[in-house]
Amino acid sequence: MSNESMTRKAISVAWPAMTESFFVTLAGMIDTMMVAAMGSYAVAAVGLTNQPKFIGLTLFFGVNVAVSALVARRKGEQRRESANEIFMTSLVLTLILCAVITVIFVVFAPQMMELAGSNADTHQAAVEYFQIIMGGMFFNVLTMVINAAQRGSGNTRLSMTTNLVSSIVNVIFNYLLIEGHLGFPAWGIRGAAIATVLGTVISAAMAVFSLFRNNSYVRVPDMIRQKARPTRESARAIWRLAWNTSLENIAMRIGFLATALLAARLGTDEFAAHNIGMNILGLGFSFADGMQVAAVALTGEALGAGKKKEAREYGGICQKIGFVISVALSLLLLLGGRWFYSLYFREEHILDMGVIITRYTMFIVLLQISQIIFTGCLRAAGDVHYTLVGALISVTLIRTLVTVLLVLVFNLGLHGIWLGVLSDQLSRFFLMGRRFRQGKWVDLKI
Repeated sequence: MSNESMTRKAISVAWPAMTESFFVTLAGMIDTMMVAAMGSYAVAAVGLTNQPKFIGLTLFFGVNVAVSALVARRKGEQRRESANEIFMTSLVLTLILCAVITVIFVVFAPQMMELAGSNADTHQAAVEYFQIIMGGMFFNVLTMVINAAQRGSGNTRLSMTTNLVSSIVNVIFNYLLIEGHLGFPAWGIRGAAIATVLGTVISAAMAVFSLFRNNSYVRVPDMIRQKARPTRESARAIWRLAWNTSLENIAMRIGFLATALLAARLGTDEFAAHNIGMNILGLGFSFADGMQVAAVALTGEALGAGKKKEAREYGGICQKIGFVISVALSLLLLLGGRWFYSLYFREEHILDMGVIITRYTMFIVLLQISQIIFTGCLRAAGDVHYTLVGALISVTLIRTLVTVLLVLVFNLGLHGIWLGVLSDQLSRFFLMGRRFRQGKWVDLKI
């Protein structure tokens, strides 16, 4: 296959995933804009729930990465029945984990928000938002595991469609329920949480329906015909990948939570500005995630077919596309940082903070997109132990130590927070890039 045709294939797989992630991120930004109408305390309260929420989803992220990698590999090996068994096993594991984690996080929400750094201004609103979001987690994780299997088979359009519709529903009900329009009650932050859950209900229904379509690689009729059921072999294959990836996510969340706690100590306005900065960084992640999806699907399928050289080439192609995107985003942040923050706030001192933050994010996105694509290639090959160690070094250790030192010892405030984020992305860029270029990852078996 020529380099040009491989590039076209990479773009065809990546663009739906990038579109999906972009609109999910955009919906989150619009969500925050609507919440911001209630004041900076509301932005801070919702921001407090982010890291605890992602910690609750950690195991599901691990399972989903494993499912995508394994389905892609089985497709390359032309073992469709095994792919169906992988999905069935992952679905059962996901539903069991969901029941346990939902109960724990809803019951202990007040304590979790205190640990996340809530204060008198934000505590009650954060608890209410968090309990509703985690109470409706079932629909979210169901969509995630189905989309993960479909992505692994190369069908990234389903995930794009379900998340795009979910985001639209979320924004519509934000309008109806936050301030109360068209006769709906004005529920404030509670309305924003309910709108988010309603969006996931619709996306879950669409994802389930996809399992019955004729063009789906993973299909319920096929599972019924082959009498597919969860197997120990599939569970072990999933867990070998998911466990390391979950630990990696936990390691990352520890670093992210430490950053959020230190940002919260700076004050409500500073923390609100920091959270908008994380939203901007999420915009970069949305494109990186789309390219990572393409890298996992294409390199995984190539490795399953025994085409190691092609797997490396796909990784390089995804990197080149990602670099072009990152440069464009960096230029937009350079030119439009203050304008972007003005969409959320009117206070001049918060806008000044926003300019500081966007100066850092314009450099961070250049590193972020590349290291995420490198990580996707390594995960597709099953090199999850290395990505775990890399996360421990870069996020848990380097990011946390640099941030603590610069904020608590040198009193650099938001500069210290974002220099810590920059140190994390820079170290991950070097660690993951070095591993990718060594090329040993193509020899691993999963």
